[in-house]
Amino acid sequence: MIRMPEHYRWHVPVLADQAVEALVWRNDGTYVDATVGDGGHAEKICERLAGGGRLLAIDRDPEALERAADRLNQYKDRVVFAGASFARLDELAENANLGPISGILFDLGVSSRQLDQPERGFSYRSEGPIDMRMGPDTETAAATIVNEWPEPELARLFRVFGEEPHAASIARSICQRRNRRPLATTSDLVEAIGRRGTHPEKTLSRVFQALRIAVNDELASLNRVLGLVPDLLERGGRLVVISYHSLEDRSVKAWMRMETRGCICPPTVPECRCGHVPRMKAITRRAVMPTTEEIAGNSRSRSARMRVAERL
Repeated sequence: MIRMPEHYRWHVPVLADQAVEALVWRNDGTYVDATVGDGGHAEKICERLAGGGRLLAIDRDPEALERAADRLNQYKDRVVFAGASFARLDELAENANLGPISGILFDLGVSSRQLDQPERGFSYRSEGPIDMRMGPDTETAAATIVNEWPEPELARLFRVFGEEPHAASIARSICQRRNRRPLATTSDLVEAIGRRGTHPEKTLSRVFQALRIAVNDELASLNRVLGLVPDLLERGGRLVVISYHSLEDRSVKAWMRMETRGCICPPTVPECRCGHVPRMKAITRRAVMPTTEEIAGNSRSRSARMRVAERL
């Protein structure tokens, strides 16, 4: 079992109290933490469970599952762990024999601990391999993308997934650099990207974000699992999503708009032909954001946005 120094033993969960307050509406229900990480949110969920309350804890990172199991040891009779992508939530819930689910939590993106492990290759601030894989179920490392993808595909990747204004020139620079010698480390990648714009660190962050999203198929996985949610939740069941960049948040907002309205026919259609009925209602009209105090204590929470919906 992994043992950490006490000052660094557990990752601090973002919007923990607000998320769990919104999620757990019955203490004998069945819940899913689809990105359990160090188990911070999961621990607070378990503290509220009683009777037949259960939790399915999912993460594609085996190290994260090991830490979460350590943290949740006192609740082990209530928790089932699953090592897989949350995109397989329907299959994982069936395997765990959960039945109708009372609430599902997604805390999206990369964890602080993953960022702080140079050997994972998620951060441009430390030397490591260009990897960025969140778990062993992911075959392609980021090094394959930066060294093998054609320049136009790299440019599109940085433009779409990174929303990077210098996408084309960065792709060109990477291709010129790899023609001399393949990029092997995050420092090689940082050098190839170079200093661009008035905020070069933001450029680095956007490029690394784009690569991580592509490696782990994050947006496709999110969109797939959101499509599963209404059929998995019981009536009154809650969905809580914490996102950290605009692409994730836009996907969640678009899904909520679709699932909380009736007719979705184009405006040019004179009468409804789609037969679409709302299956969810929004609990948060605007995103819930961390307080000033939370940001002061955990700067990485600054970009967090939480949205909540309920099954009709």
